[in-house]
Amino acid sequence: MRTAAILAGGRASRYAGQDKGALVVEGRTILDRQIAELSRVPNIREILLAGARAPHAGTRAIPDLVPGSGPLAGIHAALSAACGDAVFVVACDMPFVDARLVTRMFEWALDADLVIPRTERGYHPLYAVYTRACLQPIVGRLAAGRLKLIELADQVRTRVVTSEELDGFGNRHRLLANVNTPADYAGLEALQGHKR
Repeated sequence: MRTAAILAGGRASRYAGQDKGALVVEGRTILDRQIAELSRVPNIREILLAGARAPHAGTRAIPDLVPGSGPLAGIHAALSAACGDAVFVVACDMPFVDARLVTRMFEWALDADLVIPRTERGYHPLYAVYTRACLQPIVGRLAAGRLKLIELADQVRTRVVTSEELDGFGNRHRLLANVNTPADYAGLEALQGHKR
């Protein structure tokens, strides 16, 4: 069985502490959009809301087990709580999750420990599939205070999703768009009609 985890524990310091999952994109909050799309992925057993203080409809809230350790702690919590062997992890500020792409990434994870997109902007570790094989390396990294997500790719069997593969599911800039700042949110308007 498969699990999805939405990382919701960040401080949103570049967005004045606002809950970015509550931002409205195309008439729905980012969080509602993500839950609806992830619910379409075959064999998704549950959707976790990692680092959240309270659950949202259709999710189970789980706390970070190592507070103050950023997204790596959220991934650790998700892998620790997951009912299956693989977890699709997405940041709570990424409105354009695509069920078809997530499904394919789960399939690629059958032969890898980590499935992660890489574009001209670099790796995208907060739109990736992590398997249980990543858990012990993550525990070690947390214990050592080595919190850079991308360094995990050197410790496990990693399957890179290329820009060309992403483009088979739509415009890669739209698929991987996130909202770090108010300017990013304003820039989403240009991507909203860009399905391909």
